[in-house]
Amino acid sequence: MTVFLPRTALLTGVLTVAAVALSACSADPDASTAEGGKGAATATTAEALGGIDALAKAAKKEGTLHAIALPRDWANYGALMDGFKKKYGIKVEVENPKGASQDEISAVTSRKGKDNAPDVLDLGSSFAQSAAQQGLLAPYMVAGFADIPDVQRDSIGRWANDYGGYISFGCDAERVQTCPTSFKDLLQPQYKGKIALNGDPTKSGSAFGAVYAAALARGGSFDDIQPGMDFFAKLKRIGNYTPVKSTAATIESGKTPISIDWDYLNAGYTDQFKSKGVDWTVTVPSDGKFSQYYSQAINKDAPHPAAARLWQEYLYSTEGQNLRLKGYARPALMDAMKKAGTLDKGAAAKLPKVSGTPTFPTETQQSNAKGVITQSWG
Repeated sequence: MTVFLPRTALLTGVLTVAAVALSACSADPDASTAEGGKGAATATTAEALGGIDALAKAAKKEGTLHAIALPRDWANYGALMDGFKKKYGIKVEVENPKGASQDEISAVTSRKGKDNAPDVLDLGSSFAQSAAQQGLLAPYMVAGFADIPDVQRDSIGRWANDYGGYISFGCDAERVQTCPTSFKDLLQPQYKGKIALNGDPTKSGSAFGAVYAAALARGGSFDDIQPGMDFFAKLKRIGNYTPVKSTAATIESGKTPISIDWDYLNAGYTDQFKSKGVDWTVTVPSDGKFSQYYSQAINKDAPHPAAARLWQEYLYSTEGQNLRLKGYARPALMDAMKKAGTLDKGAAAKLPKVSGTPTFPTETQQSNAKGVITQSWG
């Protein structure tokens, strides 16, 4: 069964946010006001501000977009940030690029009214839903909002899925004699001390997805993630699992020769390591096909509300969605772009191959699964 979980990014554990001097100054109240006196902070569409040109003018006056936890090598964020700056002349500042979704939410709540609060959020859907319930997000519908599948967006635009990928096995073919192709394979003694996750499942969306995928491979379901917990407990017990967080550096050094991570990250590593002599292969496990999306959202109290909305428009534009695709991530508007003939077919052909019809867990199922992991992981 192929499964899509509408970024998990990361569960309810809290990572330490990099210390930043908090300023009590707020953004210029006039900077986000477009022609006609309509403020960007309450705009739910670009049309409400007079159109995309008026929005861009207001955003350029603000001059800056502040974000947290956006690594340049994650889902092609580097190209997206560069493209946004080139197109609109707005600088993108990113704090704590290796942070997690919970770090973003914590920054929103702890910095309310401060000019260093995040303008925009990139969250696992479960986190996005939680943030919406807490009243932290601003409703906003980009130009292509209606083309995003209903199950992948909030009805009033507080969040919408942007890109996704499948849980995959990345493997250093020179350090591992036979690379695994299933969760069952991971139990073999030849993988002792070799299997790593990209973080802690209580904080990391990819690690959470790995546990969910293992659950599906071991007889579990959206309603029952416990088999996945049991599976990783067994991997730890037999010594196959290493607690070292998998990163590009640990992979290159040989500390994490098998990494369970999103396919777009593992596929990106394949390109990255070619020049360094690392033969990094990528496989979507045959017995636990699980995918999820990461969502975009705007901080209700964003210091730069026009820039925040313009950033959303760019991410969901044809240019932005194709840049996601070039980073091996599956854009939320992929089907709509296929129909419109605007999809980058060459980039789409390079995606790791999977089969099956995606299905989605409910908000309750996600919340319950998070609860199980939060209580039991360790």
